[in-house]
Amino acid sequence: MTTLRPSPTPLAETPAERFFSAAIPRMLRFILIFGTGFVLLTSWRFGAVCGIGFAAGVTIAYLSFRSLNKAVQSLASRIVDSGERASGFSLVHGFFLRYLLAGIVAYVIFTSSSQAFRGFLFGLCTPVAAMLAEAGFEAYAALRRGY
Repeated sequence: MTTLRPSPTPLAETPAERFFSAAIPRMLRFILIFGTGFVLLTSWRFGAVCGIGFAAGVTIAYLSFRSLNKAVQSLASRIVDSGERASGFSLVHGFFLRYLLAGIVAYVIFTSSSQAFRGFLFGLCTPVAAMLAEAGFEAYAALRRGY
């Protein structure tokens, strides 16, 4: 007599799940695309000093967004895998280091050039443009594909 065992079914991932799970990598690409375009535009319109400040802001914003994503993913996987309440020390430590790095760069730029500092502050806002672009892209996909 043979017993029938249910075959393990892999988690079926729908096209919508694949699309929405790629949101963070798309936002990181948007940051790089917008950053490059805005650095060129800023350098042309306001000068090279402002463009360099903007490039520094985009770089800090990109690294901060990327490390924040990794920290949240590792914390979530630690909670899900172990089933225990995870310590938030590493997450707080990462936040502190990100803001410390941004603060040091901002201070150095602020003391050297006010025009570069303005560019730096606007460069830090590039992830907001990337999130808005991602929201528009997701709205378009929802309307076009019916997600």
